[in-house]
Formats: sequence, C-alpha cells, structure tokens
Amino acid sequence: MKRILAAASALLLVLTGCGSARGQSDGIVVTTNILGDITRNIVGDAAPVTVLMKPNADPHSFAISAQEAARLESAALVVHNGLGLEEGVLRHVRAAEQADVPVLSVGDQIDPIRYTADDVEGKPDPHFWTDPKRVRKAVEVISERVVEHVGGIDADKVRANTTRYLEEIDRLDTWTAERLASIPAQHRKLVTNHHVFGYLAQRFGFQIVGAVIPSGTTLASPSASDLASLAEAVRTAGVGAIFADSSQPDRLARVLAEQAGVHVQVIALYSESLTAAGGGAATYVEMTRANTEAIVRGLARA
Repeated sequence: MKRILAAASALLLVLTGCGSARGQSDGIVVTTNILGDITRNIVGDAAPVTVLMKPNADPHSFAISAQEAARLESAALVVHNGLGLEEGVLRHVRAAEQADVPVLSVGDQIDPIRYTADDVEGKPDPHFWTDPKRVRKAVEVISERVVEHVGGIDADKVRANTTRYLEEIDRLDTWTAERLASIPAQHRKLVTNHHVFGYLAQRFGFQIVGAVIPSGTTLASPSASDLASLAEAVRTAGVGAIFADSSQPDRLARVLAEQAGVHVQVIALYSESLTAAGGGAATYVEMTRANTEAIVRGLARA
C-alpha cells in the first residue's frame, strides 16, 4: 500500500509539474507594438496579451529582460513580425520555438516582397504594415492561430472581434487609397530614413528614390558617398520632402536635405513603432492615418 501511495504521489507530482509548465501557457506574447495592437484588437479580453516592444522603440534593436525572455518560453502563442525585423530578440523567439511553444512569423504569411534597391536587393522586406491590405491578411492569420493554440479561449468572441476589426481595416484601406490618390503621379516619390515604405510604394504607385540609411535596418550607417549619390538622385527627381522616422534622429535626413542643394522638407513619420497614448500614433489605425496625412502634406504640392 505504501508503494502504491508513493507511486501515486510521484505521478501526481509529474502531472502537476507538467500542468504548471503548460498551465501558465494561456497568454499570448507579441514582439512588436504594432503587432501587439493588432493582436489586442483580435483577442480583446479573451486572453492576456503581453507586448515586449515599448512605445517609440526601434524594432531592429530593442532588447528584452530575462523575465520577458522566460515569458516567451511559457506562452501559449508567440507572435512576431519575422523577416529579420526584430534583430535584438530573434534568439529568444527561436529559443521559445525550440521549447515547443507555437510561434507565428506573421511576415511570412502575407506574401512578402523583396527589396529592390541595390544595397539590399533580394532580401525580404519586413515592413508589411504600410499596406493595410496585407494587415488585413495578418489579422486573419493571427486570429486563426489564436483560436488554434490558446487553450480555453472563447473562439466565438475572438471571431466576433476579428470581424469588427477587419471592417475597421477595410475602412482604413479605402480612406488611405483616397487620400494618397490626391498626390499627382509625378510627385509620388519617396526618400526615407531607411527602406521602410516598399509595400506602400508597390500598393499605391510610389517611386522609392532612395534612403538616407542604405539598408532595411536602422543598424546600418550611410557613407559620405552614399549621401552624395542620394543627394544627386534627390536633385534629379525633384523630390520635395524627405521622411524621417519619428523615433529616430533626423540629423542625417537634414544633412541630405542640405547636400541636395534645394529646398526639401524633412517630415516625421511613425514608420516602425507606435507611440504612447496621446503621442499621435498609439494604435495601428492612428499611425496609418497620421502617416498618410503627412505624406499627402509633403508631396501633394511638392
């Protein structure tokens, strides 16, 4: 009898241990704050959503604490952008995947494009959120994975949230297309801090003249010859504005504007991070509206 009780106690400990490891796996961990906002709109209060990237941070370089890294490995689902965006946390995402945590790389699911500029040609572009139609696909994919992997979640509530949010994204897409259509075709030319608006350019008919930082990441740096070449391209194309990320210093953009030898505005965009509440881009929808208005303001009368 003692042996039976001992065996039963050992089995209970094993089951309890397994239950605690996966029993806490009822939350969703999201790497970037843009995807965090999208996921929260889908999930609502049906499950806890933890977002690792703080407002106004750089998705290429932000880091996480040991506690946050541990949370990744105990999540029911990890949602990350993928396509090389979150360079500072990629190893933690991979560790979670190796620990058998379901991991969704959203960028791989939305028909990603590749950079065409010489300095980054052929590499996948991770900045898909500049096209609301691709965000629509992302919403559908995230919703499906949440229902599939998050145990005990109210699937009907998630689906209802998803339907509501898809309608909001559709309205945003229509509005964005209408506003950008007000820019004459000859003025649809973009120069940005780095290559971040490729999806917008493809979808809405813009030409990417170049980027101040000749890369798909802010971790790179331009050389003097890079700036000189881009300045010549700006003069030739007659670009009327340069767009700098609001979370990054715009010093290089201003240097380029001076080197171009013409009057060029430097306009801030919320290109890679949401802001805190009241900061102008606290949600994906607010960010897209603010960026669209800024682009129209900079180029419509260029």
